[in-house]
Amino acid sequence: MLTNKICIVTGGAQGIGRCIVETFAKHGAAMVYACDMNAQAAEELQETYSNVRVKQLNVCDRAAIQSLIEEVHADHGKIDVLVNNAGVTRDNLLDRMSEDDWDIVLNVNLKGVFNMTQAIAPIMIDNGVGSIITMSSVVGTDGNIGQSNYGATKGGVIAMTKGWAKEFSRKGAQVRANCVAPGFIETPMTIDLPEKVLTHMKSKTPLGRMGKPEDIANGVLFLASDNASFITGQTLKIDGGLVI
Repeated sequence: MLTNKICIVTGGAQGIGRCIVETFAKHGAAMVYACDMNAQAAEELQETYSNVRVKQLNVCDRAAIQSLIEEVHADHGKIDVLVNNAGVTRDNLLDRMSEDDWDIVLNVNLKGVFNMTQAIAPIMIDNGVGSIITMSSVVGTDGNIGQSNYGATKGGVIAMTKGWAKEFSRKGAQVRANCVAPGFIETPMTIDLPEKVLTHMKSKTPLGRMGKPEDIANGVLFLASDNASFITGQTLKIDGGLVI
């Protein structure tokens, strides 16, 4: 599905991001760059897949982003797919949320997406084709208690994506921008939650289970592929029916 495509995945060392990298590698991508601040956690991917390269990257570091993009572009002459997956949480009720917790979530989850997309979109536009997929959340579409900062970023990336879908294609380039909004997903962040909490999450989901990283990765794979060539400006909810 991704034959000859050059892909960049941020937050690619663990959880959903790691699964996306593996899925892309298995489905024929020419090269997948797994970018993460904790590059060491992704070294096994590079050892397992000949078409994966691990790069240490902070999406808040614009100079480091530019250096990476220049390297990838010099090596391949193009970038076909960008997955904006890197993100953090600092949850708290509004009256207890610190300014630092607000700032770090906005910087990584919102400005980080802006930084990566601003650096890569012009290359895609020049090549006339590309797919940008940004991880949102059902919190970004429907809100959640104690996640003012996270919800703001995940709603913000949806708004940016809609604008980009119009902006990037206005001169005829087939550059698509979409979001994926996961529901409750089994990741290293959720696996250690109390059983009572996990049971509650499952009970709120019509399909009666939590999603797996593969569920998200398969949706991202579809949007990255040419099978989704007429889809742009959309938010694909992968949540087991949690938000209908």
